[in-house]
Amino acid sequence: MNRKRTLQLMATVSVAGAIVAAMTVTFSPSASAGTTLGTSAAEKGRYFGAAVAAGKLGDSTYTTVLNREFNSVVAENEMKWASTEPQRNSFNYSSADRIVNHATSRGMLVRGHTLLWHAQQPTWAQNLSGSDLRSAAINHVTRVATYYRGKIHSWDVVNEAFADGGGGGRRDSNLQRTGNDWIEAAFRAADAADPGARLCYNDYNTDGVNAKSTGIYNMVRDFKSRGVPIDCVGFQSHLGGSVPGDYQANLQRFADLGVDVQITELDVAQGSNQANVYGTVTRACMAVSRCTGITTWGVRDCDSWRGGENPLLFDCSGNKKAAYTNVLNALNAGPGITPPPTNPTTGPTSGPTTGPTSSPPDPTTPPVGGSGCTATVSLNSWTGGFVASVRVTAGSGGTNGWTVSVALPSGASVTNTWSASASGTTGTVRFTNVSYNGRLTPGQVTEFGFQGNGSGSGMTPTCTAS
Repeated sequence: MNRKRTLQLMATVSVAGAIVAAMTVTFSPSASAGTTLGTSAAEKGRYFGAAVAAGKLGDSTYTTVLNREFNSVVAENEMKWASTEPQRNSFNYSSADRIVNHATSRGMLVRGHTLLWHAQQPTWAQNLSGSDLRSAAINHVTRVATYYRGKIHSWDVVNEAFADGGGGGRRDSNLQRTGNDWIEAAFRAADAADPGARLCYNDYNTDGVNAKSTGIYNMVRDFKSRGVPIDCVGFQSHLGGSVPGDYQANLQRFADLGVDVQITELDVAQGSNQANVYGTVTRACMAVSRCTGITTWGVRDCDSWRGGENPLLFDCSGNKKAAYTNVLNALNAGPGITPPPTNPTTGPTSGPTTGPTSSPPDPTTPPVGGSGCTATVSLNSWTGGFVASVRVTAGSGGTNGWTVSVALPSGASVTNTWSASASGTTGTVRFTNVSYNGRLTPGQVTEFGFQGNGSGSGMTPTCTAS
C-alpha cells in the first residue's frame, strides 16, 4: 500500500505521461493561479472536479465552464455496470471513453465511478445470484479496471453498500447475498487490475458521525488491519441548508485510519445559506491534510439530478453564483499538501481498445534470461474463487508468439480469460497470445489474466516462445 500512498493528489498525474505534461502547465504558478477552482485547488496539491455526462460535451456553454474551472472529472453514469457491460462479457466503453479522452487531452484527472453498485446493474446481472453473480462481479471489476489501467486517479470500487437507519450494517442486495466478503474481493480484484489507482469506498448520508458512517469506519479499520487494499473513502455530501457540526471531525477520523478522504458528489440545495454551506465544506476539506479533492455532482444547475433545487456553483447560463466565490476564497485561504518528490508507478498514456498492450520492461524486472520467455503469476483469492494475473517476459531472442501452460489445482476451473486465448478450463490449461501482444522484443513484458472457481494456490506457469 505504501507504493500507492505516493500517488497522493496532484503528483498522481504522473501515472500517465501525457497527463504529466498537461498538468505541469496547469499547476504552474503563472497559469492564472487562484482564479479558477481547478488552479486554486492544484496550488494546494488537491483537485476540484465535476461529474460529467458524455451527451453534454457538445454544449459549448457546458464545456467552456468545465474546461476553464475544473481539473478533474468523473462520469455521471457512463462507467456504471449497466453502461460498460450491457451483455455478459460484452463490454462497451464508447461513452465512457468520450469523457476520459476529453479529460486526459486537457490534463484533467479522472475519477472512476463505479465498479460495483447494487443499482444500475444490467438486467442479466440482476438475474444472477450466489457464486455465479460473484464470478460475474469480480470479472467485471477486473475487466473494466484493466481496460482503464493507468488512466484513473481514484476508483469508487464499491458504492453505497451500507444501509440507512440506526444499525450501521450492510445494505441487503444481490451482491451482499453472495457473502459478506464481496467488498473485500472487489477491492483485491481492482488492486490486481490497476495497482496504480487509488481505491475508494463511496457512500451518502455519512457526512457526520452517525451509525452509517461508523459502520463504514469499522469496515475501513478492519481492512487496514488486514492489508485489504483500500486507499480512500468518498463522502457524497448531498446537502441542504446546513452542514453537520462534526463534518470535519468525521473526515479527520477516517484520515486517521491511514486513508485519503474525498468529497465526491457535492451539491447543496439553493437557499439563503447555500454559499455558506459550500464554504464550510471546502474549509473542512482544506483543514484535513488527507482530504485530497472535491467533486461537484454536475457543472451547472440545469445539469443537476436535483431538479429545481439549483444546487451547483454555476447557473444554466454558466454564470458564477455566490457559492462559487465562497468556494474559491476557501481554496485560496487553505493550507496546501506537499506532494512526494517522485511517483514510482508507471502506466500507459492511453487505454487499450481491445486489451492491455505490451509494456516496456519494468526497471525492477530481473535481467533477461534465455532466448525463450518466462511467466510469473500473482493471485487475488477469496472463498471459492480467484483472479490470476500472469506476467510474460520475453527472453533475449524476443517472441513472435507465446504460450503459457498452467496446471490448475484439483477442483479449480477457469471461468473467464482476458488478453489471451485459453485451451480448456480444467487440468493443464494452455494460454496463447492474442493479436496485439504476441510479438515482444527482448525483455519486453505483457500481461494477461484469468478468473477461476476453486483455489488457485500453488500454480506455477511455464512459458514457451515461438
